[in-house]
Amino acid sequence: MKEGPDIAHIAALIGEPARANMLTALMTGQALTASELAAEAGVMLPTASSHLAKLQAGGLLTLRKQGRHKYFALASDEVAKVLEGLMGLAAGSGHLRTRRGPKDAALKKARVCYNHLAGEMGTRLYRHFMAAGYLQAETGTLRLTDAGRQFVRGFGVEPDSLARGRVPLCRECLDWSERTSHLAGSLGRALYTRIEDLGWAHRDAGTRAVIFSARGEQEFERRLLRG
Repeated sequence: MKEGPDIAHIAALIGEPARANMLTALMTGQALTASELAAEAGVMLPTASSHLAKLQAGGLLTLRKQGRHKYFALASDEVAKVLEGLMGLAAGSGHLRTRRGPKDAALKKARVCYNHLAGEMGTRLYRHFMAAGYLQAETGTLRLTDAGRQFVRGFGVEPDSLARGRVPLCRECLDWSERTSHLAGSLGRALYTRIEDLGWAHRDAGTRAVIFSARGEQEFERRLLRG
């Protein structure tokens, strides 16, 4: 069949190793320069620039300019969702990187998936929200219930303002290490931002790991998993 979306083109863009490394590096949610992405990919700057131009033309990256500097970021939440799903597929099929580092345990416990919380703590939050009736699955979509709206307001997040944005309020995202869902969408992003604002956790520089303080982990358990 020649009709329908051309998945081969997108797959080819993602599948080249240097480009895959660049896209993975951008899963932190931070915008990076071409030089930074060249280092992540292990290629020279001219080669990186060529790869970045292809990713941008393919709709996977967006370019942001600030003064003389240019920064690249993932084009959308949808791109991040596809990348996280591919990581889960690769892990489940046994296609893992052979080099393991000291941050592996930290990444599996808690990390950012573009702009929301993933890993063990992210999936625990999702499961609790489902069990408590804060989220409800309806025909392939997630809905924040009235009880859920009341709960997140008590946590300092206003769902009505989030719902007016272009990004879906609630969306599940397959977690590559836990092989189950965590919460994405504008609500997932807002909850993670609130966790950072409260000083419970911070991103580890240079990785996707999220490091919770002892007090932050206690508060996470008390306020988000027992509500």
